[in-house]
Amino acid sequence: MDSALKERQLESTYPTVNLLIAGERRSGANRAQQNVVNPATEQVLGLLPHATPQDREDALAAAAQGFEQWRRVDPQERGKVLKRAADLLRERAEVLARIATRESGKPLAETRIEVAMSASILEWFAEEGRRAYGRMLMSRPPGTRMTVRKQPVGPVAAFAPWNFPLGNPARKLGAALGAGCSCILKPAEETPASGLAVAQALLDAGLPRNAVSVVFGVPGEISMKLLASPVIRKVSFTGSIPVGKHLMKLAADTMKRTTMELGGHAPVLVFEDVDIEDVLNKAVAAKFRNAGQVCVSPTRFLVHEAVFERFVEGFAARARALKVGDGLADGTEMGPLIHPRRAGTVEALIRDAERRGAEIRAGGRRKDPPGYFYEPTVLAGVGTDARIMNEEPFGPVAIINPFADYAAALSEANRLPYGLAAFAFSRNIEIANRISDDLEAGMVGVNTFRISVPDSPFGGIKESGHGSEEGIEGLEACLVTKFVSEA
Repeated sequence: MDSALKERQLESTYPTVNLLIAGERRSGANRAQQNVVNPATEQVLGLLPHATPQDREDALAAAAQGFEQWRRVDPQERGKVLKRAADLLRERAEVLARIATRESGKPLAETRIEVAMSASILEWFAEEGRRAYGRMLMSRPPGTRMTVRKQPVGPVAAFAPWNFPLGNPARKLGAALGAGCSCILKPAEETPASGLAVAQALLDAGLPRNAVSVVFGVPGEISMKLLASPVIRKVSFTGSIPVGKHLMKLAADTMKRTTMELGGHAPVLVFEDVDIEDVLNKAVAAKFRNAGQVCVSPTRFLVHEAVFERFVEGFAARARALKVGDGLADGTEMGPLIHPRRAGTVEALIRDAERRGAEIRAGGRRKDPPGYFYEPTVLAGVGTDARIMNEEPFGPVAIINPFADYAAALSEANRLPYGLAAFAFSRNIEIANRISDDLEAGMVGVNTFRISVPDSPFGGIKESGHGSEEGIEGLEACLVTKFVSEA
């Protein structure tokens, strides 16, 4: 097959999407369905079936059976399955990257990185699952034995969003399966084939069929059913703060453990001693990654007044130069928003800021259809009364305001009830050390925007949630502690 034909086939490939329950693909027959849409072209990619009440019952029954089977598999053997799944993701990387780009709109360069990241996450949990250590206590009295043991919590209900359609499912499945739990995964309905591909790689690697199911449907109906069931013992959710609070209330009825990775509104403090050009290059790349649809996306740039205007001009020039388009097209640097609702939300926030005196230094408008594109936007001089200073835009908008001193910058950075990620740039070691302690966030980047690797905890504080994914903390979230005293 010549390379041109292979390329065309890869671009046109979109799999049939189904429910996946205990290894069985269930079609749309006699089920409600919805369109899966390419946000760059508005083309319908396929029809996604919604789980029926019986489908949901079957998934719960499978999770209960799968847990009893999978928990008894030796951790080293569990790890071998996860490692094989990671290898399969790498083997299928190009096809999976193109599927994820067609579903999410992000540039192909980003989804290729995401496939690699997903494989690394599965590998991490493959190894870490072998290290769920307990401990032996001093015997009291002699002849007795006291131990602390770590055991899998039970079946996990995992809700993954669309912005990282491969990476988020890998995080949740890797942690649950690495700990010995079964899992019911509900990926986003906007990006179903990506989540299914991660689950299928695990099944192809030898995971017992009952250990994972993938369901879709009206999110409220799915969550209410799963969280009401005594089968589910743990909930992992990534998404908005209002939905996270709602799920916590549902989980409280049966005292389910929860991990909540919710929204943010990340501040970036830029002090006057930095290399401005270097920081600008890093900041623009981080801000417009996935069109700003990233929970840890840098959003509120607080720049020392001595370098403020230079920073704004440089940021705006770089934003205007970005190539916006279909993620499959050569050279695309930023794709579309995921659906028209997001474009409408971003538009409303920008217009509100403009009415309140903000200056639009770049962008600020929707792009003509087809596609849900929005121009990379830079706002300067935005007052704290503007909605966008208080609500996460989750889009391609950078807000840049000046500060006069450390105290003022810190006060604004910590003003909001969010605390997922925060960033600071300074070559002054005293400032760098101090700011890492003073910023109220679960993850802090000092002179870097890279705050996520498989062995680091990923999570927030305040209303940005609790608990962590990835790292040893991600595995611990899927384990319970048992004390055993034997005489």
